[in-house]
Amino acid sequence: MRKPGSMKGLEELGRVRLSPSFFMRDMLYSEISNFYGIPNIPENPDRAIESGKQLCENLLEPLQQKFGRISIRSAYRSPQLNKFGNENKLNCASNKNNYARHIWDMPDENGYGALATIVVNAYADYYAATGDWQSLAWYIHDRLPYSTLYFYPKLCAFNIGWHEHPERWIKSFITPKGTLTKMSMENHEGPHTAKYDTMLKALAVD
Repeated sequence: MRKPGSMKGLEELGRVRLSPSFFMRDMLYSEISNFYGIPNIPENPDRAIESGKQLCENLLEPLQQKFGRISIRSAYRSPQLNKFGNENKLNCASNKNNYARHIWDMPDENGYGALATIVVNAYADYYAATGDWQSLAWYIHDRLPYSTLYFYPKLCAFNIGWHEHPERWIKSFITPKGTLTKMSMENHEGPHTAKYDTMLKALAVD
């Protein structure tokens, strides 16, 4: 598929189904794009679609099947849009740091990947009541083929990334801040069932 050069072309891209629950259109919404009038259109739609399918099929669908509806806060970003967001301090990392992350159609030094910032709606309520973000992190660590996870205080939103060569680390801006686990840490090997059993029972998804 060529990069859309018309509204009709962008409409067709938006109709591409990435998984049973998600279409490409779900991944293109951006407040930066809307407010500043910068198009959020992939340079290489076929590559963005392939990376997005891996993200949705392997990570987003299993989470939604287990916990109920998830909300996409930020997913694909075009290089132009991400560069503007970074230069204007709009919570976007540099393009280089977002290749194979938010910029799905550009590889990093290790290959292709895709990342989305999401909220697990039911878990946001659990987090608001308990302050516990780690139980979901450990659940994903044990059950899903993620590459990176990064948790944020608002709504317990988090970045979840798929990659051809997964890094397998979890970090957080929520207390305790920093790295929860990575491959070199003793706590990396599982299972970690005891860390999320209470959460699963509270959400009635055990």
